[in-house]
Amino acid sequence: MLLSIESSCDDSSLALTQIDSKKIIFHQKISQEKEHSLYGGVVPELASRLHAKILPQILSKIESYLPQLKAISVTTEPGLNITLLEGLMMAKTLSFALGIPLIGVNHLKGHLYSLFLEKEALFPLGVLLVSGGHTLLLEARDYKEIKIIAQSLDDSFGESFDKVAKMLNLGYPGGPIVESYAKEGDSKAFKFTLPLKSKKQLAFSFSGLKNAVRLEIEKAQNPSLQWKSDLCASFQEVAVSHLLQKCQIVFEQNQKSKKAWKHFGLVGGASANLFLREKIEQLCKSYALSLLLAPLEYCSDNAAMIGRVGIEAYLRGEFDLISELKTQPKISKI
Repeated sequence: MLLSIESSCDDSSLALTQIDSKKIIFHQKISQEKEHSLYGGVVPELASRLHAKILPQILSKIESYLPQLKAISVTTEPGLNITLLEGLMMAKTLSFALGIPLIGVNHLKGHLYSLFLEKEALFPLGVLLVSGGHTLLLEARDYKEIKIIAQSLDDSFGESFDKVAKMLNLGYPGGPIVESYAKEGDSKAFKFTLPLKSKKQLAFSFSGLKNAVRLEIEKAQNPSLQWKSDLCASFQEVAVSHLLQKCQIVFEQNQKSKKAWKHFGLVGGASANLFLREKIEQLCKSYALSLLLAPLEYCSDNAAMIGRVGIEAYLRGEFDLISELKTQPKISKI
């Protein structure tokens, strides 16, 4: 089996996956949300210290499996360098001690493969990846051929939710909180402009929408709970509509392509937003695309998805040298 390690941000996670069956034998993720909520966001140095404490604790639960390992996969990019290093050092130590291969994994590719946990991958397909750090439209032809079609020019989709929650003093992490408030609000209460509406440019932008929300908050005096719910609903409606508009452009282009894909995946931590899932499903149906979704428990960063990519690399004999494997805080490739 294969051991996988994830520490790209504030989730400490390890998983064991059978190579032949792709079955997940063990998976545990311990979130640091409680510790970081005191600061309204992730503190890299604190996250690193917590990884150094938590990862060995999880590893101790699976020590009996170590003799059965054939390889180790670990997230090396993109993410917080200081936290990526904690997972990488554990992986290198185990690889050297056990004498087994090491596999570096891009965790964005891991999100794509969260669609294929315990099953065979399905290509080609389009993918929308939305998280606290990234907003990407991808075209995946196979394991090797993954192309970025569009990405955010500024804030990510998930980051914009966190910032709106922070401006309203609703707490952290902001995504689930804003979504819960939005369920009780009127999405037509505030007339926010759709980002990049008049531009055919394949890109995303959430900074203008976030600023419009800020201006409404500054104008409000002693806002009521209903007012906050209406604001969250209006913000979420436009943020999701922005994603849908750009996806629709790509869907129309795909229909005209001789190599059109028939499947579309929604992945990333922010893909757990049920309103987004509902709207994407409706759009996919209108273009006769089957929608692929990761299980809710595997939407955010986790080691199981890193293990799934690791299996693909293992079967292809794609390994990394301990002396050469390094972390890449920014995207170098997918």
